[in-house]
This record gives sequence, structure tokens and C-alpha cells, in this order.
Amino acid sequence: MTYILGLSCYYHDSAAALLKEGALVAAAQEERFSRIKHDCSFPEKSIRFCLNYAGITERELSYVIFHEKPFLKFERLIKTILSTYPKSANLFCDAATTWLKDKLWIKAKIADFLEISEDKILFSKHHLSHAASAFFCSPFEKAAILTADGVGEWATTTLGLAQTNSNSRNKNEIKILKQVNFPHSLGLLYSVFTAFLGFKVNEGEYKVMGMGAFGKPKYTDKIYKLIEISKDNSFKLNMRYFSYHYSTRHSFNNNFIKLFGQPRIEDSDFYTVKPKSDCTNSQELEKNIYYADIAASIQKVTEDALIKIASYLYSETKIKNLCLSGGVALNCVANYKILKEAPFENIYIQPSAGDSGAALGAALYLWHCPLNNEKKYTLGDAYWGKEYSNREITDFLTENNISYKNFDTDTLLDYTAENIKNKKVIGWFQGRFEWGPRALGNRSILADPRDPQMKDTLNLKIKFREPFRPFAPSVLAEYAEEFFSIDDINSKLPFKFMLYTVKVKKPDLIPAATHIDKTARVQIVDREDNVLYYNLIESFRKKTGIPLLVNTSFNLKGEPIVDSPKDAYRTFKNSGIDILVMGNQVIEK
Repeated sequence: MTYILGLSCYYHDSAAALLKEGALVAAAQEERFSRIKHDCSFPEKSIRFCLNYAGITERELSYVIFHEKPFLKFERLIKTILSTYPKSANLFCDAATTWLKDKLWIKAKIADFLEISEDKILFSKHHLSHAASAFFCSPFEKAAILTADGVGEWATTTLGLAQTNSNSRNKNEIKILKQVNFPHSLGLLYSVFTAFLGFKVNEGEYKVMGMGAFGKPKYTDKIYKLIEISKDNSFKLNMRYFSYHYSTRHSFNNNFIKLFGQPRIEDSDFYTVKPKSDCTNSQELEKNIYYADIAASIQKVTEDALIKIASYLYSETKIKNLCLSGGVALNCVANYKILKEAPFENIYIQPSAGDSGAALGAALYLWHCPLNNEKKYTLGDAYWGKEYSNREITDFLTENNISYKNFDTDTLLDYTAENIKNKKVIGWFQGRFEWGPRALGNRSILADPRDPQMKDTLNLKIKFREPFRPFAPSVLAEYAEEFFSIDDINSKLPFKFMLYTVKVKKPDLIPAATHIDKTARVQIVDREDNVLYYNLIESFRKKTGIPLLVNTSFNLKGEPIVDSPKDAYRTFKNSGIDILVMGNQVIEK
């Protein structure tokens, strides 16, 4: 029996994923267990979870593979420091601390932790891991591949071609046709604007997408002073405006500020509707409208660049299928525009497209390419994390003297749907937690999409986050095209993972699930993927005529999505959630 453990760590979103004979068994980000948002540490807890779930010991692992090549990454860092010295003096000090302490010795760390021979430990390339994470999870036998993120070793964007060995004369293969190298990076360009707009890099990019809907792309001309897209649709950044290549503290410099003005203050109020205001508020309103326009502009430039790159990739490969991966592939607004405007017919994106997903990609690459084994499966759902039985849930509640009710499943669904209909907010904790950054019905906060006040309630009293942030709908597959502008329901795999944003057809019926620009990041729910969640939405539909729920991740601002009953109960007690449903147990306030 061949077991392959894939790992990623030491940048952000550390994770582990375990394959058994080429099929995924378990996968999780370290943050779910450590409770540290975007935890970058060595994924000890995720490794233990994967091994325990599979019922194996470390000695039964055939291989362990790391998602990138640390020495090649270190080479890029040293060359960059030398080429930008003395500006990079602080970067050198920071790098010496982190790289000489941990990052260069990952092979020894893995061997010591798992007590295995170093001969079993292998390394992939960062963007090759991204490419494999998309293609070998997809339903395609052949596909073009586009990966884009901040930076791996050197590459920031790759264009490739992949095929399986369904024809015995062929080998499984991922071939990189072209790549763009650091410091030129679409991911880092977007992150610079994330920082400029007052959000944390590698966390606030979603907020930039949300903010952009309040503005208009008035400043694309300024942004095109920062990026040049060539005739072959490769791109280059004008590094006069950036400092991320020589600083860990600042990503843009005074030239950037001269062009775009002063950065937005972190955690400052954001509104684009005129308050009953005095002069100061009017000035703040103008600033906020400007920042919204900047967000809309960088979103537009990113979309246009990706569409051009994807179109070029199609012209080179003539393949109708496209796989997207890397952190940029979590830009759900851009993803759907690529599907609509680039020549590809089908797109696949796996639910953990960022660095955590590279752990899975590295394992898949090893199974399919160096070992040249048969492709075993398509990743059609995201439920690969830890689960807790009803017995474990009741033990937790009993040990902590927490009052609860126990319902059979039919009663539970009716009770929950009825309370959602009556404007109650539900913490919904079921089954295995999701792989990737989206809550998809197992670790979710659920609410009534018909209530126009629900968006503010969720943002301000439940999640304690910025009031402009939108919420996503989970819709039954049979009704998706009735409520949303989806041209081809057959291209729904990314919809299952909440990776497309589309227009809402009936915004007046579902105001809480509709963003300011009449769009929504939709999750399509099939019965076969999550029967309990499907039946809950169906129960709500029978009561209201609306076949969808508002679904947001079960966490508070700045925290990871909950893993355990303990996490869920603490979040319930510290927020305005009205009812907590864990398994068949119900806790009310």
C-alpha cells in the first residue's frame, strides 16, 4: 500500500494532505488545530490528524514530499538581497534569522518529527505543486494550466500543459511552457494594493474584492504605469514604485504614494453613502469613494491581465480545458470572467487553491509523474478535515455542564429551517471540516437571505468585521439558474467550492445574499455531496419558497474557522449567534 504525505509550511497557510494509492484520504490546514490564523509553522497537528484518520503510523508512509525547493528559494532571496543592497539590509537580518533557524533544514525537521529515513523525503517545485493540485484533482485527461500567486522559488506565474496516461503510450505529464519570475508578480501587485487599502497581506485580498464593488475602475491608467503587458501577454512590473523586493516591512515606496496618495488607515470606517454629516465626514466620504475606486481599478487590471494570459495560453495549446491554481485563483470575480471571456470551455479550480493546496499538489505530482501511476479520482467536494461524532459532542457538552436538546435528523432539519425562517442566526457544525478557506456547509453560520437587515446583523453582531463585507448564498443545484446568471450549470465544480462570482437575477428576494453590485459568490449544493446540508436548504425552501441560505464561515474576525465542539461553543458564546447546532445536539441562548 502506497501512502504519500504532502506538506507545505514556513510562509503562510501550512497544511498536510495524505494520499492512499493516489486518492485523497485527509487534508487540513494547521490553523484549524493551532487556532492561529494563517499559521505558517511546521504542520505537526495536521500531520497527526492525517495519519490518525488513515489509521497508520509514520513508518507506513512510503514518501513525504515538500511543496517547494527551499534551497532554490533561498538562492532567489540571497540574489535579491545582493542586487538591492544596502536597501535590503533589514531583509538580510530577517532572512538570516528565519532561514538559518528553520527553512533550510526542512528535510531534517521532517525526518526527526516522523522518525523516518531522509531517503523517503522528496521535494517538488512550488508552481509545479500548484499545477498538480489543480490538474490531478480535475475531471480532465488533458488541460492547459495557469498558476499565479505572489512567488514560489522564482516563478510567480506559469503557463503549462498537462495530460494523464489514459493512453498507455503516454506518461502523466505536466509541462511548463512559460513562466514569469520574481519580482514581477500579479499576486504581489494585488497584495501591494491590499496593503495600501489598509488590509493585511495574504488575508485582506478578499476585502479588496468586496470593497471594489463599491467603486468604479477610474484609475486603471495609473495602475498601468506599474505594469506593462507585452504582445505575448507576459507582463513586467515597474519596480520604481515597489519595495517588497528589498523590505519585509513595506511593500510600496514614496513613488507609489506620490502616484496614489496616502494609504488608507487600517481599521478605519468605510462608507460610500453620504452620512448626515459635517465637513469632516464629507472629507472622509470622498476618501472612501477614492479607495473604493482604487480597489475597483486593481481588480479590473488583474482581471484583464488574467484574461489576456489565459487567452494566450489557449492560442498556444488549443485545449478547451483550463486548470487554475495559486493564490490568485481564489479571486472568484476574476475566475468567472476568465470562464466567460477567455476561449476555454471548462475550468477547474480545487477548493484550496493557495499555498495550503500545494501540499496536496506535491503529493499528487509524485504519485502521477515520477511514479507514473493511474489517475484515481476527481476532487468533487471539500470535506476532508476532522469530524466529531455525536458521542464526542455530547461528552463535551456534558463535561462542561452545557444544556442541550437532542433531536432526530428530520426534527433537527425542520427545527433549524423554521428558526432560520424566523430570523435566527445558526451556528452549523457537522461532519468533516472543509479543505480550503471557504465554509461550505459543515462549519458554517447560516441565516435568512430574505432579510435586508441580516447582512448588517452578521457583520456587526456575529462576525465583528467590516460592514461592507458581502455574504455568500448556498443554493440547491436545481434552482441555481433561476436565481443566478449561470450560463452553463455543467461547469459547476468551481461553483461547488464558492470560486465564482456571478450576477443575481432576483436581488430583491435575497438582499442579504446580494452584494452592492448585484452579484454573489455562489455555492451550488448537490444532494450527493452533502445530503444533510442539502436537506436543510430544501426544508427552508419548502417553508419560504427560497431554495438558498446565507452561508458564512463559522469564525469571528481574525480567527480560523472552527474545528472542534470547543471552538464552536466558544464562538457561539462570544457572538450574537442565536442557536448552535452540533451534530444532532442543539444549544440555545
